[in-house]
Amino acid sequence: HKSYVRRKYAAFQGRHIHSIPNLEQHIIHELTKGFSPEAISGRMKVLCKPWYASKTAIYEWLYSVWGERYCQYLFSRRMRKKKRKTKKTKKWIIPHRISIHDRPALHGYGHYEVDTIVSGKRTGSKYALVTLTNIKLGYSDARRIPNLKPSTLLKALFSLLAPLKKPLSLTFDNGQENRLHHKLNIPTFFCDPYSSWQKPQIENINKLIRRFIPKSSDVKTYSSQFVSAMIKILNNMPKKKLHWFTPYEAMLRHKLFRKIKKPPSSGGALRG
Repeated sequence: HKSYVRRKYAAFQGRHIHSIPNLEQHIIHELTKGFSPEAISGRMKVLCKPWYASKTAIYEWLYSVWGERYCQYLFSRRMRKKKRKTKKTKKWIIPHRISIHDRPALHGYGHYEVDTIVSGKRTGSKYALVTLTNIKLGYSDARRIPNLKPSTLLKALFSLLAPLKKPLSLTFDNGQENRLHHKLNIPTFFCDPYSSWQKPQIENINKLIRRFIPKSSDVKTYSSQFVSAMIKILNNMPKKKLHWFTPYEAMLRHKLFRKIKKPPSSGGALRG
């Protein structure tokens, strides 16, 4: 009797219908007449039948092993529940967008690329990392941001650009977080969709950052101090293309800082 009561009030009512032969036979009979589950349920309520099943219970029974063969009598003949359409992110046209194909030749050392590193989807975190890289010298910097809102990214970019002389250009991807790029008052250019190879320098830096912040991890768990220490290590790595100077030393040689910064320490373990 306890088993019967549990089944009677169970969340899955498909088995409940199957356990009452008269109810099951009545539903089958009505389905063969072309009635919908909603109509069958409504008629049972109006005619005061000794048993009752809601339209949801009838659909659950139809999508189970007991009622699957009778799905052919449904108008849609669908044997599985239709998946709901996921809410798609509204796409906006990036205002004042200029293609990378219209970018002039990169003369000088003041050209930069911008990108973001996001937290893993399974973490449910909106935290991300904004990265900035000098195209020719490989000098990079990064900031943690709590979300990818355009206003949040703009604020982080102002912080990243503050110690630098005004860049000659910035290159972005087509993420919606870059919609306020024109407020930087700097010439900006955008890669083609799905063409990350058009900004190779920052993609390479992001690959190095992934050594410290692996994919699928939550950026929120890494402190700002951790990010700063990581950037100091990257900027003090000698580069072959810089004739084994470090990116930081190259930036000093070309006087790309607003003020002379103290040489950063390159040692020490990173802690989150």
